[in-house]
This record gives sequence, C-alpha cells and structure tokens, in this order.
Amino acid sequence: MADAALTRRLAQAGDLGLRRAVQLRGAVVEAGDGVARVVGLPDCGAEELVTFDSGALGMAYELAPAHVGVVLLDGASRVRPGDGAHALGRLPALPVGRELLGRVVDPLGRPLDDRPAPRGRPRPVFLAAPELTARAPVHAPLLTGVMAIDSAIPIGRGQRQLIVGDRNVGKTALALDIVAAQVAAHAPCVYVAVGQASSRVQSVREHLEKRGVLSGTVVIAADAGDPPGLQYLAPYAGATAAEFFRDEGEGALVVFDDLTKHADAYRELALLLGRPPGREAFPGDIFYIHAQLLERATALTEALGGGSLTAFPIVETTDSDISAYIPTNLISITDGQLYLDTALFERNQRPAIDLGRSVSRVGGAAQPDPLRAAARNLRIVASRFEALEALTRVGLDVDPATRTAVTRGFILREFLRQQRFTVRTVADQVIALTALTEGWLDALPPARAEAAVWAAAEHARVEAPEVVEAANAGHAQAGDWKARLRSFFPREQEKAP
Repeated sequence: MADAALTRRLAQAGDLGLRRAVQLRGAVVEAGDGVARVVGLPDCGAEELVTFDSGALGMAYELAPAHVGVVLLDGASRVRPGDGAHALGRLPALPVGRELLGRVVDPLGRPLDDRPAPRGRPRPVFLAAPELTARAPVHAPLLTGVMAIDSAIPIGRGQRQLIVGDRNVGKTALALDIVAAQVAAHAPCVYVAVGQASSRVQSVREHLEKRGVLSGTVVIAADAGDPPGLQYLAPYAGATAAEFFRDEGEGALVVFDDLTKHADAYRELALLLGRPPGREAFPGDIFYIHAQLLERATALTEALGGGSLTAFPIVETTDSDISAYIPTNLISITDGQLYLDTALFERNQRPAIDLGRSVSRVGGAAQPDPLRAAARNLRIVASRFEALEALTRVGLDVDPATRTAVTRGFILREFLRQQRFTVRTVADQVIALTALTEGWLDALPPARAEAAVWAAAEHARVEAPEVVEAANAGHAQAGDWKARLRSFFPREQEKAP
C-alpha cells in the first residue's frame, strides 16, 4: 500500500512538472466588442492574465466548463478567431510606491504622460478589504478647506463619502478642491478617471499641475476610448495605489470619478459574456463589486501603523433622481453623501452642496472641537432660512426675530459660496460662524459682511495668533477669546441704502 501511495504521489508530481514545463496553449473561438472566448485553457484561474499571439492582453473573467471568457485589456482589435492564447500565471498588478506620485498611468501602470514606466513593487489590483479587527474608529478629521463640508458635513479619515449630482454641477471640481487641500497638508492622493473623455483627463492633469499639487497626486485613467475591461480595472488599481500609502501609516485619499461609468462598463462585460441580466440589465452582483471596492477604505489600528484610506466615489444622477439603482446602491454602501443640486448651481451657489440632502454618518465625531461648537446650529439656521426666504420675496412684513434670521441666512449663503482652490482654515470658519451667531454682522449687507469677516480673520492672524493657532489645532479656546475677535469687527455699522 505504501509503495502504491508513493507511486501515485510521484506520478502526480511528474504531471505537475510536465504542466509547468509545457505551456498549455488555448485557441480563440470567438472575439469582438472587447471580449474573447478561449478553449484549451483548463487550468486558467479567475482573474488570471491571458496573452494572445498578437500581443494583446486580457483577463480571465468567466470560467465556463467548455471555455474561458476573457475580457480584453489591450489590443482588442488585433484578436481574431483561431489565434493562440496562453495564461501567464499571474493576476493584474500595479507597480506601487512613491514613484507613482506626479504620474498619469493606466490601471496596469503603463505611462500615459510620455515618461518612463514607473518602477515600483507590483501589487495585485484585487485585494481583500481589511478585517474588522484591523479597523479603527473614524475620529481624525479630514479637513477639505470647503466651508460647507467642514462646518456642516464633517468627514473623517477612513470614511467613504459619496459625491452625487446631475451632470455638470461641479462634482469633479469639488473633488479636485478636496484633493488640492489634502496635498497641501502633505497627504497623498489618487484620482481615478473611469470612462472620461481623454481631453477631460488632460484637463484634470493641467488643473492639478497649475495648482502645484500634481506632485502629490497619482492619476490613474481608463478613458472612454479604452476597452471596458480596462475601465473595470481602474477603480481597483486606484485603491491599490492608495493602500500603499495607507500601509505606510499615512492618511491617503482616493477619488473614483465616476462609479456610474464603472457600473456601465461592468454591465457591458457581463452582457457580452452571457451573464444573466437583472434590474436595468445590470448583473446581480453589481452591489457586491462596489461594496467590495469601497470596503477597502478604512482607518487602521495603531498596531498596523494607524494609516487611513478615505474614499470619495462620484455617481451621476439623471434629473436629480437619487432613487435610481446605482445611486441607491452607493448611498447604502457609503458613510454619507454630498448632494450637489442643479438649482443651486444655476443660481451661482458654488459649490452647489444642498445641506438639507447631504449627510455625514460620522458627524461631529470627526470635527475639531472649536468648529463643532461654532457650527452647532448651522444646519438649523440654513434650514430655517430656506423656509423664511419666500416671505421676503413677496414683501410681507415680518417680526424682528424673523428679519434677523433671514439676514443671517443671506450672510451664511455668502460664506458658503466659495471660489475654486481657495482653502478656508478651521480658524477662518470659526471666526465667520462666531461672528454670524453672535450678531456682529447683522447690520451689514451680505457682501460687506463677508468682506468684514475675512478682513477680521487676517487681523486675527497678526494680532491674536494664539487664538488662530488654537482653533487650527482643534484645541479649546482659553480666556475671553470672543471679546478679542469682536475687537476686529467695526462697532459702528450702518445698513446699506
């Protein structure tokens, strides 16, 4: 019996050695529209890379009993029925490291910026999310420099915050503002473009370079002209690039722009390979693939270095319908959403963040103490103002308390209107909101009130640096700091004619 078992093991080892020595080759039986069906690759694994005689590259995606469905990543037009193919024995990987900062690459790490290929350690693009025991509570603030977010919808490092809105309402612009603020704070960022026009990707790169933040950003692009398989890989490659910095103990950020087009690419691949369609023709696991992707964003425990990965997925709606399939899925997966409203955008309220429909499920737990105290009633003030604004439009007489609420609402609206790539520090926001709630601006028209606040903030930086530094550090203020701030505002104020 022992001799028989030994003989069987030797035979198995010989078969394995033969398979390793002789490379199995398959043949293409059908090709087109970015996919191919290959026979003769019985040992090919899921998501394994496959190369063709023409030099094209693909990924095993559908493992059927009689064939392997391959999504083509490069050279799709060169693949023909009858071509040979063989599996490479490795999964899609991206070279990661600091060498990627300042680069524009595709999801496989191939350069798109006319520079040499980055030399980093290859890391698989498909990785499991950290285990529950590896995750730490989200409590460190991620300061975006956008007043509407930091004061009313605070975000923490390790959070997944959705940016949702119709086409052309400033979703990408808001994401790039957040990226610029993080790079300025020495936090590495990754921007992933999925299914965008190549001209738009180039515009993003130019904006980042013009603002001096490209050197701290990795741009991974699979534009609209690339095969759907490459577009499908792009967000996973972006998460992999950002996880390198997270594992180094840093607070990384990744933007997925956008997951609507990613879902469309996944649906296209699934239908071409014959997977059963579900709601809106999407495959049944569309929720799973986005959940699998976004679960990779988290804060790690101190034992694992204390790094974090914050994700800002973007989703596009049609006619402001957030109840559509993909937006609903992503809202249920993420920790909150920033809703950009078309009507606000058209009224030049930019960023067009609707405070009533935006939410952060982390909330004040990730907000600096001085800002939390100053912004305690901000959403209530904004909501009440929206309800009372109609009274001022029809010219009704209102009581003094209502008139004050409306005046402060107009001033708040001016505060929340912010030009691109301008950063409001915590101290700036604390000074503005304190002046608003204390009534120091009630006698000024909104435009003059805003100018008075930023002038006072400049005075405070020079004449009361300890107050400003304490606010920016998130420390409680000592002494009669409000009286010191009050001295920077004019005492005699008159209504504009």
